[in-house]
Parts: sequence; structure tokens; C-alpha cells
Amino acid sequence: MPSSVQPTPYTNGHTTNGLTNGHHHAEHEERARDVGILAMEVYFPNNFVDQAELERFDGVSAGKYTIGLGQERMGFCTDREDIVSLCLTAVERLMRRTGTSYADIGRLDVGTETLIDKSKSVKTNLMRLFEESGNNDVEGVDNLNACYGGTAGLFNSLDWMESSAWDGRLALVVAGDIAVYASGNARCTGGAGAVAMLIGPHAPLVFDQGVRSSFMQHAYDFYKPDMASEYPTVDGQLSIRCYMEALDRCYAKYRQKFAAKIFKNTTTPVNLDCLDFMVFHSPFTKLVQKSLSRLILSDFLAHPEPDYTGKHAGLEKYRGVKLNTTFADKDLEKLLLKLSHDAFSSKTDASLMVARNVGNMYTASLYGGLVSLISSHTVEELSKRRVGLFSYGSGVAASLFSAHFVPSDRLTQLVESFRDLRQRLDERAKTAPEEFDAILKSKESTHHSAPFTPAAPVEAVPRDAYYLESIDGMHRRQYLVKRDS
Repeated sequence: MPSSVQPTPYTNGHTTNGLTNGHHHAEHEERARDVGILAMEVYFPNNFVDQAELERFDGVSAGKYTIGLGQERMGFCTDREDIVSLCLTAVERLMRRTGTSYADIGRLDVGTETLIDKSKSVKTNLMRLFEESGNNDVEGVDNLNACYGGTAGLFNSLDWMESSAWDGRLALVVAGDIAVYASGNARCTGGAGAVAMLIGPHAPLVFDQGVRSSFMQHAYDFYKPDMASEYPTVDGQLSIRCYMEALDRCYAKYRQKFAAKIFKNTTTPVNLDCLDFMVFHSPFTKLVQKSLSRLILSDFLAHPEPDYTGKHAGLEKYRGVKLNTTFADKDLEKLLLKLSHDAFSSKTDASLMVARNVGNMYTASLYGGLVSLISSHTVEELSKRRVGLFSYGSGVAASLFSAHFVPSDRLTQLVESFRDLRQRLDERAKTAPEEFDAILKSKESTHHSAPFTPAAPVEAVPRDAYYLESIDGMHRRQYLVKRDS
């Protein structure tokens, strides 16, 4: 954080006195108000592979990954980092930067689909950070459903804070994953990273109440049935269709709830203009661009008097079409991308910085998009603006919800904390595709091995990042943090 902006210790959002020994604060608001994100931290591995170089290594046509999928670089982990080390790093950096005491945390939710143990949660691993504070009174565990777990954890923490169970303390939500695929055409859509969020009242980014809309159904679009492998089983075309259908359904419900809750009536039209920004879960960024264009189609079909000479030009023949019949229509897709160009540029494109340069962080993907959006705007550009967020996890679980930025010193701190995001992305170490491939093959051969000592050098681990030191014969993992020598 720049020295001109001093961090404010976060306690319970309304008093300067922090909690001690994990005890509940004797005087706190009976109901939390303006609950949202107080602060965030994103962590991604120090290693990446260039997607253009990966195209040549894989022997595919130039532009397949970079233009066709919209990806530039892909982050990945060596055997020195795993899901626990990623989350430890994100949480500790957030707490240190904000000056927050671990005693002030009353709930910790983790969202991940990267399993290193079928019983012990990542959350319990994170509790080692709380030992010095003496705070063991921390609710929450891991949330699992593909890329949706981070959002499930966020909703759990929000609901806790807005309920009678709230004891006046803050919540932590951590979303993190390592996305890896078997050798082939899906490997380029991997990534890795974690996002930690400090949740509390009187936040600079407040979640809108009563408008979040969800869509759940059964589908085998992406799943991990092989417990001995990190790699998923994927039906790519079905997964994209499920994503689009979930978006259509969530957006339709969101519009209804927004009209009733925000506009206080059901007759005022709700459309994309009601959202200043729109952030999506990003398996690859080209899908996000197509997703934004779907909202244009939904607005058109719901509009009582379409503008065929302006923003709806060319859509005449699609009047009355059912959304679920349009997924394979390439002519419509091309038209919608053209019609949504300006909206994509102003509302969504800035949210894709991390996605383009790190790849799919699964549960952390949506929140990496939010970090990217914040890092790309000034306080003035964000103040009093509303952002829509679409979360998707295969299987299927999806939600569309929104939040609004509140002008305050805390918003200034939130914005300033990500001013170096582009620099951090550019300072990572590039790895040749041949070495990247060899690292993944080595990880395949040692997956769930015990005892195990990682081969990757500790010197490559960033400063103030946690890393895996060893796994003993009982599969117990030991972690260290890299400090200045």
C-alpha cells in the first residue's frame, strides 16, 4: 500500500476498540448495517506460461488460446505450493496489511474444490494463523461445489453477520483453487490463485439485500470422480451451455427482484443499464464477452418497445424467440457481440486483467475479476456505482447478485491496495512450455505421495508467501513462510 494511505485497523466496523482473546464485544450493533467487503487480497503463484508459446508447444493453430479463448498467460503451482499454502498467504497478507487482529474474526468460510484431504478442511489448516491470538471461537468450514464454493462461503458469512447469531466480530471469506487439466486441449484453461475477503458492517462495497438470484440443477458438465487424480472429467460444450442457461435464468430472476427491492415496484424496467459494471466467473475470457452479450438479448426480449434503429438493430427476427433455443446460433452470437461491444468495454473488460494473465482460479475467479475491476478504476469512478456479479459452478450451482461502492476513506484504501496489481502480474517468472509440461508430469507421478519432499527450490517462492516444506508418512503437511533472510 502506498505510504500516503495509512491502513486503518478493522475491528467490528463501529468502534476503535478491538476484541481481545476472542471474546465477544459487549457492545455491538444489534443488527449489522451496510454489510460488505471491507478489504481484499489476491495471491497467485510466481510462475506462468505464455499462452502463445503454449500454442506452439501443443502444435495448435496460432491464436487458438490467445484469440479464440482470450487468454494471455497462465499461472501454475510447482510442488512447493498447494491449496493450503495459497490460502495461508492470502489471509496473512490481508490481515497484516489491514492491521486486523485475528481475535476480531468470528467466522471463516473457505471455498475450494482443490482437495488434499477428504475429511480435514482447508479452514482448519488456516486456524494455525489464529494460535497467537488465542481465538478458537471461529465458525465456518469449507464449501464445495466446483467454482461456486467461494460464493457459497460469502453468502454464509453475509447471512451470519445479518442474523441474530452475529456477535459483533468480522468474517473472513477465502476462495482458492489450483486448476489443472490432463495433457490436451483443456490444459490451456488452467490457473491458480486465492482471494481473501474481510467482511463487515459499514463497508466500502456493500452487498445489495434481497436481490441475489440463484439457479441450481443436476448436470454432469464438469466433475472429478477419480479421487486419485487432480484432473476433472469435462464435457466442454455441455458446460458452456449450462453456464449460459444458468446466466439467463439468474438474470431474469435478478431483474424481478431488483425491480421490487430497489425500484419498489414491478413495472419499472430493469436492464443492464442498472448495473455500472458486470463481473463474471471466467473459465476463459472469451466466454465472459459472450456472456455479457447474452444480457443484451435478455433485455431485448423483455423490452416492450425495442429500438431497432439503435441498440437492438438487427434483432427483429429474434423477437419472441425462447432463450434456451439460441445457444447454438452462431449468427446471433456474432450480432450480439457487435451490439454489446460498448457495454463490454465500459462494464466488464477491466475485470479480466487477472483472468487473462493467471487463468481460471475456479472459486477465486469471480473475485479475482472484482479485484481487477477495482484496480483499474479511481475512487471517483467507483463511488456510488453498482457492480453485478455472476458466479457459476458446474454441476450446476449459480447466482447473480450485486453490490454498490460507498464513498469513504475505506474505499480509498480498497482502491489503493491494488494499485500495483499489474506490476505484480508482470514481475512473475515466465516458464518455458517444456518445463511447465515436465513440472505437471512430475506432480502427476507424486500426487498424494507420502512421505514426500518437494523438489522445486524454495528460492522461487515469493517473499512473505507460505510454501509446503514436507509431507510425512502419515500425510501430515508442514508449511513454512518465506521471510527476508
